[in-house]
Amino acid sequence: MLFRPKYTINTIYNLDPQKLNEMGIKAVFSDLDNTLLAWNKFETAKEMNKLNRRLAKANIKLVVISNNNAQRVGKVLTPYHIDFVSEARKPLPFAITRKREEMHLQKDQVMMVGDQLITDMQAGNLAGVETVLVKPLVETDKWNTRINRFFEKIIFFFLGLSHRVTFKETLQNG
Repeated sequence: MLFRPKYTINTIYNLDPQKLNEMGIKAVFSDLDNTLLAWNKFETAKEMNKLNRRLAKANIKLVVISNNNAQRVGKVLTPYHIDFVSEARKPLPFAITRKREEMHLQKDQVMMVGDQLITDMQAGNLAGVETVLVKPLVETDKWNTRINRFFEKIIFFFLGLSHRVTFKETLQNG
């Protein structure tokens, strides 16, 4: 389904590189704001760096797919040598597909992780990759994300998820 994630976990930081290897995942594509980094707190960059190193040790590439501009994304990621695609125009799948193809990966080797149904899950599902919805790192959002959150409530209702989603500690089906 277009907005429905395959997996739900509390935080991207709970991803287990060993489990990802067992699943055949070679790249984790991640949203930036409120998924990998609290949009208003750059201190979370240390956790992002630790995750990047854990994934790299398991030969899994972390790539940020962000709708933000290159200056904003690069400022945060360049010091940590994390690859990124800016101005991705999610929910369109083209940035995910283009980056996956550039990396010579199959769809089942890529996982898209994000905190929003309308942008991250829709883009990942349209691109045909595994999708993981996480809780936002902070409860507040930028003004444009607040609009998406309003529409997400409607989508949750129509998906029959009136009590929202149950977020698990680790990747599990359903």
